[in-house]
Amino acid sequence: MNTTPAAGSPAARIEVPRILPPQQVKAFVDDGYLIIPGLVSRSEVEDLRRDAVALARGQYPCDSLKPLPDTLSDAEVLRNILCLHNPHFISPVVTRFVQHPALCGVLSQITGAHLAHWDGSVKCMQSMFFVKPPDFQGQAWHQDEAYIPTRDRSLIGAWIALDDATIENGCLWIVPASHRAGYLYPQRPHDNPDEFDFAPESYGFDAAQEIPVEVKAGSVVFFNGYLLHRSRKNRSRDCYRRVLVNHYMTAASLLPWHLKEGESPANADRRTVVPVAGVDPYAWKGYETPPRSVWLRTCKANTSSASRNA
Repeated sequence: MNTTPAAGSPAARIEVPRILPPQQVKAFVDDGYLIIPGLVSRSEVEDLRRDAVALARGQYPCDSLKPLPDTLSDAEVLRNILCLHNPHFISPVVTRFVQHPALCGVLSQITGAHLAHWDGSVKCMQSMFFVKPPDFQGQAWHQDEAYIPTRDRSLIGAWIALDDATIENGCLWIVPASHRAGYLYPQRPHDNPDEFDFAPESYGFDAAQEIPVEVKAGSVVFFNGYLLHRSRKNRSRDCYRRVLVNHYMTAASLLPWHLKEGESPANADRRTVVPVAGVDPYAWKGYETPPRSVWLRTCKANTSSASRNA
């Protein structure tokens, strides 16, 4: 553990701007998603694009990341990146966007808006850089809450578009309002490896109401962890679909990931989290120092249409 507040001392409050009108908060609660165009500036988008390449080249000290060869051009590096898992563990650039004031301001209004007495406090537990090159698969229907459990149905993804996301290059597709019941659908292997990656698909629902979420670079798509969503194959000839996805939850929800001996889902709580808004009621526990470990999954879409993606 690193810094722990003194016993009995109040946790520091993180103030963020609240920019949404009530009708947009209600729309998120009702529909399970919200699109905010232009929340991230063009220069910020460029910062993140450059950082994806810097990470893959080994610019930041990391225990697990094997840098791509120096002989590759930046374009070739980009072509080889599939996904960088938890880049905020080592990159100050990504950490800055995990804590982006405007983004966290929106989160402070919608993450737990379905809870009557929520105080606007939010924490981050995950970041993921995705690069979807041409010809690369998407991911079949799923709900993020199946992988990141919360106590209060507050899991939320903040999907920062670093390219224009279109139907052609594999934008998100969602089923609006599919989060309302708080039901986790069962999963099974899918039978369409040309369209989707290795991950299982959720089933047992009517997908007839699905809609594409086409957005411009710099837009942020917020969606509830129970919302059914998928993405299709990138069918463009030369367009990437780069995105930084951060996952958040209310600060009051425990994070029962990776159970240790003697733990149960009722008391497990991983503390490699980043408070981003309000007050962390569990600050007295301290915070686990994140491992200097980022997992780079390389992309073979340029050589095999059966390559994996997420």
